Formats: sequence, structure tokens, C-alpha cells
Amino acid sequence: MKIIETLKNVWKITELKDRIILTLGILLVYRFGAQAPLPGIDASKLGALQDSTSQGILGLINAFTGGGFSNASVFALGIMPYISASIVVQLMGIAIPYLQKLQKEGESGRKKINQITRWLTIGICLVQAPGYLASLPGLSGQASLSAILVPGFSTGTFYFSSVLILVTGCVFAMWLGEKITDKGIGNGISLLIMVGIIATLPQSFLLNVASRTDGAGNGSFMMILIELVIWFVIIIASVLLVMAVRKIQVQYARRTASGGFEKNVFGSRQFLPLKLNASGVMPIIFAQAIMFVPSLIGGSSWLEGTTAGVWMQTNFSDIFGLWYNIVFGLLIIIFTYFYTAITVPTNKMADDLKRSGGFIPGIRPGSETSEYLDKIMSQITLPGSIFLALIAVFPAFVQKLMGVQQGWALFFGGTSLLIMVGVAIDTMQQVNSYLLNKHYDGLMKTGKNRKSVGQ
Repeated sequence: MKIIETLKNVWKITELKDRIILTLGILLVYRFGAQAPLPGIDASKLGALQDSTSQGILGLINAFTGGGFSNASVFALGIMPYISASIVVQLMGIAIPYLQKLQKEGESGRKKINQITRWLTIGICLVQAPGYLASLPGLSGQASLSAILVPGFSTGTFYFSSVLILVTGCVFAMWLGEKITDKGIGNGISLLIMVGIIATLPQSFLLNVASRTDGAGNGSFMMILIELVIWFVIIIASVLLVMAVRKIQVQYARRTASGGFEKNVFGSRQFLPLKLNASGVMPIIFAQAIMFVPSLIGGSSWLEGTTAGVWMQTNFSDIFGLWYNIVFGLLIIIFTYFYTAITVPTNKMADDLKRSGGFIPGIRPGSETSEYLDKIMSQITLPGSIFLALIAVFPAFVQKLMGVQQGWALFFGGTSLLIMVGVAIDTMQQVNSYLLNKHYDGLMKTGKNRKSVGQ
């Protein structure tokens, strides 16, 4: 079979094989850390914590940490503080001239921005770690923190050591992700998030199957089959969303080349691909972060108990609720336009085309090309943002209309599914590039393998 032959060719390439083994080893270390509880925690008292973090907003956070949040593990904060720091630095880059200058300095500027992001990550961890520890008693159904500690372990010692470990755990996870990016295969940070999400998938599916069946094994297996079919359809739709591009025809001017004699080299036609969803999952992450705010405001001291406060807490604490998803979908559409505008430099694209002798037929090079590209991006961003919003709110539809268990419903769309699809596609493309460079037979039916360097 073609797939077996491809896997054999992957294993023949020494560099690719080493990168894959290193990546799998690092992911194994990360998964081990997500299961190791903080020193002093009585693991037998975490049953209520795992129940309370199995659904809703806490279930979403737990999925991103690969179960580390519900296990009170050394990786309980996961890699999300780093993601938050990256988002903050990106947004600050719009308004702060110093960061704008660093963005234009190439590799040296990128290294400085990464260093700023790392320090900001530590700052966010120092805020989130005490908050997480303070929430453990309530989430575990205990009256105080000492009730979930092993006998003889003081609260003060636990706080100090746990904050230090949680911060160190996040920094270590960040380092693991960077090592995968540099020495492994794929984007390391994204792979850590994806593996954490996938780790909760089997349990979520089995819980959903259990809710559909009784103890004797009788139940609506047809509904389970329908759910799986819908899930695969949504995965295909997500793949189409990630891969969809609008091709803009580009014509390159005819040139004359000299190599001992002169000959005419006619201009070639190529295409400039503009992604339908150029912003990826960032609009969903931005919107998800803001959706935490209304319930917090509703529970604040100056709105607690009031009609408005109760309404905000009731409607915005349920991630499958109507008002939550209406506001969530609108925010995704808004943030898609916003993030596309700051990440797709149409002016730079037009300048690069002009310098390389390329032009869009019928459009003048320079500012007119930039305006044309900007117009096209605005046109394709609208359907892309609506499609992205529909995929993001689809878990609420399957949960409310089909009665799908909440943990399993999260995999029918939203950030979880798009991250899995996007990371899987990116990793496969990197593997394919190695196969194309080293072994033609890996992806083509015909052609001879090229000997790689050192073989």
C-alpha cells in the first residue's frame, strides 16, 4: 500500500527519523508531567476537582492543559501563559514603537521579542499560579486548602513550593516546545497544545458512549454512529477552511539571460495565494479570552445579587448557552477582520512583487496593487470569518440539539478541533517536504529515490 511505502521512506531518512523520535520523546515527557501531582497534594482527594473540571469553561481549560489542570500537576498551567504572553506582545506591537522597530530588525529583533515574551510569560505565571492554588479547595469540594494536603504538610510551604513549581513547569514546557521547533518536527508549542487536547478525547468519547447506553450495554448505538459521521464531516470542513486559498494571478516580466550567448526568457505566470482564513485560530482565542469577562463582572461585588449580575453570570457561564454563543460568534467575526488586517501586510506584498518584476494583470504595480490586494482580502475574509464562527459555535448545536455529552461536544468544533487540524496539516507538510527532498517515492507513484547526503 502507498501509505506503508511512505512510512518506510520516512524511516529511511536519518535526519527525519531522528527529528520524529526526539519529538515523540519530548511529548512523552510533557504528558508525564501533566500526570505528576504537585508535592504535598493528596491525589485521593482530587476526585471532585476532576468532576468539576470535566465540563463548561473549566473543561475547556483542562483540555488545553492535557488534564494537568484537573490533576493539580506540575504542568497545571500548561503552555497557555506563554500563548497569552505572545498575544499580548503581538497586540502591543501595534501601538509601541519599540516593538515595531524590533519587528523590522529581522532575526535579531525576533530574538529580542521572544525574550520579552518569555519574561512576560513568567509574570503571567506569577499571577495565575496563586490564583489556581487558591481555587483548589472550592473546586475540590473542600473547606480549606489543608484538607487536600497530605498530613503534616503545611499550607505556607505548599504555597511557596507550588508557585515555584508551577512557574518552572510552564517555563519548562515552553522550553520543550522550542526544542521541538528547533530540533524536532512541527511547531512545538502548537504540538504541546494539540497533544494535550487529544489526550482528553478518548475519555470524553467513552463518557458520551456511557451516557448513550445503560449498564447492560443497551442503548442508541445509531446516535453514536451519527455523531461520528457528523464529527468526520466537521473535520473535513475544518481542513477545507484551513487549506482554502484565493489564487491571484501574477505575471513576471520577460527578461534576457546571458550565459555565453543571449536568449529570451519569457515571463511566467504564477499565483499569489491568499488564505480564506489567514488569521487561523487566533480570533477564537481572542474571543474566548474576552468571554470570561462578563461572568466575572456579573459576580463582582458591585453587581453580585443584582438582576444584571445574575443574568450575566447565568448566560455567560454556560459555554453552550444561546447568548454566550451569539456574542462569541460576533466577536470571532470582528477579531478575524482585526487579526487579518495586522498580519497580512498587503503593502509589503505589493512592494515585493514590484521589486521582483511581478505584477497583477490589469493592475498597476505599487499602491494600486496594494489596494487591490486589500480589497480581495476584505472580500474573502467575510465568508471565512462567518465559516470560522459557525465552526466555533457548532459544539453548542450538537450539545443542545443532539444531547451530546459536553466534554465530547467540544471536539465538534471551536478551538480544540481547529488546533488539531491546523497542527496536523502543518506537521504533515513538514514531513512531506523531507520526503520530496530525499525520496520521491514517498509521495509519488513513479520516480527514483534520491540518495540523501551521508547515505
